[in-house]
Amino acid sequence: MKGMQPYFETDNGKLYYGEALETLRKLPDNLANTCVTSPPYFGLRDYGTAEWIGGDDNCDHNPQVADGGQRSDRTVPLGRGGMYKDVCLKCGATREDNQVGLEDTPELYVERLVDIFREVKRVLKDDGTLWLNLGDSYANTGGKSQPQPDSSGGVGNKKLGTRGKQGSSASYGGVERTNTVGNGLKPKDLIGIPWMVAFALRADGWYLRQDIIWHKPNPMPESVTDRCTKAHEYIFLLSKNKKYYYDNESIKEDAKPDGKKDTRMKDSKKYSDDNYMPNNSGPTMASSGHERWQYDENGVAKKNKRSVWTVATKPFTGSHFATFPKALIEPCVLAGCPKGGVVLDIFSGASTTWLVAEDHFRKFVGIELGDHNCEISKNRIEEHLFQTKFNFGER
Repeated sequence: MKGMQPYFETDNGKLYYGEALETLRKLPDNLANTCVTSPPYFGLRDYGTAEWIGGDDNCDHNPQVADGGQRSDRTVPLGRGGMYKDVCLKCGATREDNQVGLEDTPELYVERLVDIFREVKRVLKDDGTLWLNLGDSYANTGGKSQPQPDSSGGVGNKKLGTRGKQGSSASYGGVERTNTVGNGLKPKDLIGIPWMVAFALRADGWYLRQDIIWHKPNPMPESVTDRCTKAHEYIFLLSKNKKYYYDNESIKEDAKPDGKKDTRMKDSKKYSDDNYMPNNSGPTMASSGHERWQYDENGVAKKNKRSVWTVATKPFTGSHFATFPKALIEPCVLAGCPKGGVVLDIFSGASTTWLVAEDHFRKFVGIELGDHNCEISKNRIEEHLFQTKFNFGER
């Protein structure tokens, strides 16, 4: 990739620091076999990637706070993290924020993701796939949001300092929410962000192949009393073309044979009526006498992987709040990319996808906007490679 220097690279991976769309445009066609990624969720959190242009480098760009912790002027336009939204009234600096997820409306969020994933499609090989993890959001009337569960099961509730050339500062906790009521949304409505994005990508030419439910057996507790606690997110499998690479065998699950001596399926009379099957044909697999179970080389019964994945969230000691569990990423990498192929993650975060790619002898290309996260990724990968070499020697 001429003219682009990675923030960090190894023999099998590269991480680029930059905004997703801008960086993707510099990547070549047909680079990656699959993309496994999770964008920042709509209206959830400010990850501190905004930059203040001009003004005073030493200004905190926050409104004055009166005694008792209340803002002395509640008429000023406030943005995420409690800072001035567009222009600092104390020093005159202007705020530029290119973080996905802080758009003013769900429609703008979806539109931006469509633009980004259009570039992903170009970068993928012709048989490439996209595994997209997204959580949902609720309509609101503005105000300060509370920390919400994300894909790690954790929440953001810390301030992690500043970044940017102009001394930007942002809270990694709840964000100052945009009023999303309107355009058919009422307060407390579930917006349906994941499906809005999935349908928009389908309309843009992607093949929407499957919705996978990520069931979390240890979800974040919620204090709500008028609905259930949220314990799932979506992973959408999309493909660039009608035919695509998908290694079904690599992700099969252990089956549970019922112990019957006769392992072959037999025709069932209840399906022989025309009301059930056309042309009185009966169930195809049963009438063909297929084996009930398939067995691997070790004699273990196997079945196709189901579309509900039960994966517990895992704590992460680093300062990143949306860290994938490795067990969630492994099926995507194994099914979507052959050994020696390239896995892409355009919202790399703490680079868990890179770790999984390394573990399974795949190459990796990642993009991350937050320099703090880039440093976390660098440290994680270096430690992982050291441990791998120490435990197993040169691979």
